[in-house]
Amino acid sequence: MCHRHSTTRDIAEKLNVSHICITHQLKEIHLTQRISICDSLLKRNENDPFLKNLVTGDEKWIVYKNVTRKRSWVKQDQPAQTTSKAEIHQKKIMLSVWWDYKGILYFELMPQNQTINSNVYVEQLDKLNDAIEEKRPVLSNRKGVVFHHDNARPHTSLVTRQKLLELGWDVLSHPPYSPDLAPSDYHLFRSMQNSLNGKIFNNADDVRSHLIQFFNSKDQTFYERGIFTLPERWKKVIDKNGQYLIE
Repeated sequence: MCHRHSTTRDIAEKLNVSHICITHQLKEIHLTQRISICDSLLKRNENDPFLKNLVTGDEKWIVYKNVTRKRSWVKQDQPAQTTSKAEIHQKKIMLSVWWDYKGILYFELMPQNQTINSNVYVEQLDKLNDAIEEKRPVLSNRKGVVFHHDNARPHTSLVTRQKLLELGWDVLSHPPYSPDLAPSDYHLFRSMQNSLNGKIFNNADDVRSHLIQFFNSKDQTFYERGIFTLPERWKKVIDKNGQYLIE
């Protein structure tokens, strides 16, 4: 996966690009943080495996008109054929989704063109907690949730941290500038974007129907693969002295 600052991610998603090249040069402190956090997570999982308790989630913009750009080859004496670029300001809707190694736990679509703030996120966490209690009662009652999300501002705000304390979830450390260590980024959203390419949606209901069909089309091994490859990725980051995993 290619990535850098969150601003670059926003631009990529506005342009309907599934992933872009990493141009952010990690500073020494970020390399050190990545190595340190990956090392601690790797050791923790070796001593007390927790990946079956892991719940992870993220947000993604979904545009209504998913243009698939194709290079057109023509003969020398013919005019070049072009395809239009995706509009930067086209209609889009934000997806919030959480999942574990068994499948999707909860997702929702925001009102059109609205993003996530801390208050919305806290409300979503309550809904996610209800979904976990319903779908994973063992996890909710006995084993406890190990929760993973990235360092986006709504995820790290004071009200969010207070809500996570209230829920009693064990929040996993996530190094900054590390979408290559977020299962939603390197696994779920990549596959989802492939399913979206070329699709045109008229409204939010169309998007929802597509997402339900996509989520249900994936068996448990798909979700397992996204979660259970984490130790391998942590080790690769350590072996690469903190550098990005380019895919």
